[in-house]
Amino acid sequence: MSEQRSHIVTNFVVRALLGAALIFFVNEFLASKDVSLSVGMNPLTVMTSGVFGAPGVALLYGIAFYKRL
Repeated sequence: MSEQRSHIVTNFVVRALLGAALIFFVNEFLASKDVSLSVGMNPLTVMTSGVFGAPGVALLYGIAFYKRL
């Protein structure tokens, strides 16, 4: 049971860190192209990317795009 729990926690942390890096680099890329769409880096967005992975990051950008309309 402990091995499974450590695997889940490790998986979450890796996805959260990669998701945070993805948000950072996508924000930088969009800023370099003069696109005013960005997702803030906060605990909620990092948790979303940790739980859902890359599709969660895409979801965050989708929500930001929808709010911008």
